[in-house]
Amino acid sequence: MNSSVIFRFLNELSQNNNREWFNNHRSEYENASAEFESLLTVLISQIANFDTSIKGINPKDCTYRIYRDTRFSSDKTPYKIHLGGYINAKGKKSYHAGYYIHIEPGNCMVGGGSICLPPKLLKGIRQSIYDNIDEYRSIIEEPSFKKYFPIVGDDCLKTAPKGFSKDFKYIDLIKPKEYICIHHVSDDFFSKTNFIDELVPIFKEFKKFADFINYTIDDYEQ
Repeated sequence: MNSSVIFRFLNELSQNNNREWFNNHRSEYENASAEFESLLTVLISQIANFDTSIKGINPKDCTYRIYRDTRFSSDKTPYKIHLGGYINAKGKKSYHAGYYIHIEPGNCMVGGGSICLPPKLLKGIRQSIYDNIDEYRSIIEEPSFKKYFPIVGDDCLKTAPKGFSKDFKYIDLIKPKEYICIHHVSDDFFSKTNFIDELVPIFKEFKKFADFINYTIDDYEQ
């Protein structure tokens, strides 16, 4: 992957986020997208070595439209200023925890998880953590995991979720609404010749967390 093609386009887009500029530079967008899909192709093949469920996934099925949905936003700029790829055996719209890579100048990250969970499924995940707290803690508190993901979960409640005692010793672990793990990397990370080799152990650690979450989701969807 030629990361400079991606970063050059995204940097220019962030300074010219309008339809006229984009239409005049569509070829640069297509080149950047092709480079990003090339990265996903290699990444899928590498992750498949330890997670066979994603073997053979088409990179095009892991990407998102560059166009922003501005209908309910005060920010009317028409284009996203990042490229994101979500590698998920169940599809990128699934609630299952999948592998995510995000390239945005100054805000690059890798990781994954489950977002926008419906209330019953979110409660199910919280209950699973509560019922299997030792197993869950053994995953997220393992030093090799915490090296990349010191914080687990996002958009946390300020108090105990309904149905759970505020006196539960590990109540903070069931407060998140989004069960995600994020590891930030520098822009220069993608300029390394061996950056794929450095990504693999990050995603391999993440899989331990994803397996726990997905076990509950599979049980819920049966």
